[in-house]
Amino acid sequence: TLDLPEGINGKVLELKDISMHFGGLKAIDELEVEVLAGTVHGIIGPNGSGKSTTVNILSGVYMPTDGKMLWKGKNITKYAPHSIAQEGITRTFQNLQLFEDMSVLQNVMVGFHRHFKTGFLKNLLYLGQVSNEEQYYAQKAYDLLRIVGLEKRAHEKASDLPYGEQRLVEIARGLALKPALLILDEPAAGASPKEIEKIMDVIRRLKKAGLSIILVEHHMDIVMNICDYITVLDFGKKICEGNPETIQNDPRVIDAYLGGEEVNQLVAGTKSIS
Repeated sequence: TLDLPEGINGKVLELKDISMHFGGLKAIDELEVEVLAGTVHGIIGPNGSGKSTTVNILSGVYMPTDGKMLWKGKNITKYAPHSIAQEGITRTFQNLQLFEDMSVLQNVMVGFHRHFKTGFLKNLLYLGQVSNEEQYYAQKAYDLLRIVGLEKRAHEKASDLPYGEQRLVEIARGLALKPALLILDEPAAGASPKEIEKIMDVIRRLKKAGLSIILVEHHMDIVMNICDYITVLDFGKKICEGNPETIQNDPRVIDAYLGGEEVNQLVAGTKSIS
C-alpha cells in the first residue's frame, strides 16, 4: 500500500477566479475549479485552451495575475514550486525528465532526495559503500516500481525502456515525494495503446489508494474512461464541467473540439464537400 497523507473530505484544491495574463493575452480567464479528495479530475481542451498554463499555476511555476489557489483551505497562491511540493502537490512533466544513464531504480530514488540526509546524488553516482539509508530508500523505490508494474526492470538503464514505461518510471518518482495530489501532465503522450492501458491501470490503482489526481490529457478516450470529473477549457475559459457523460453530450464541447455544425455534418457524412 501507499504511504499517503490523509486527504480531507470534500475539496482538496480550489482555484477561485484565477486569471493569467501575458501582456494583452488572457491565457486563463476567471477560472474556477474544485478538486475533490480521492478523485481523478480531468482538465481537457483543444490546443491553446490554457491547459499548460493551468498546470504551471497549479505547480507554482506561474503566479496568477488574479484570483486565489486554496489547498485544503490554505491560500497557496504565491507559493514557489518547492513550497507547493512540500504541501504535497507533485507534478509529472509532458517532456520526460529522466536521467537516461541511471538505472530505473536510481531514477525513482532521485525522488527521495528531499528525505535524504547524506550528499544524495553524489552517493548515487559513486559506487562505493552503500549506506543503510540508501538501502532503505532503494527498497522504498523498489516498492514504488512494484506499484507501477516495473519492478522487473529496476536495474535496466532508463533509456532502454519503451517510452510509455519511461512515463511510468516518472510517475513512480513522483510518488516518492509522498504527494496528496498528483498532477499528471499528458502522461500518455507518445505511448502505445498497450502502454496507455498500463498507465490507465496505474492511475486507477493510485486513486484506489486514496490519492487525488489531476489528469491533463488530450486523449479523450483515456479521460472519459478514468476521470470522475472533467473541466473543459477553451481559450482560457471554462466552457463545461461535470462527469464524463455530461461532457460527452455537451454541444459546447463538441463545438470546441470539432469547430461547429458544419464539421459535425461532414464527420457524420450528411453534408457533401462542395
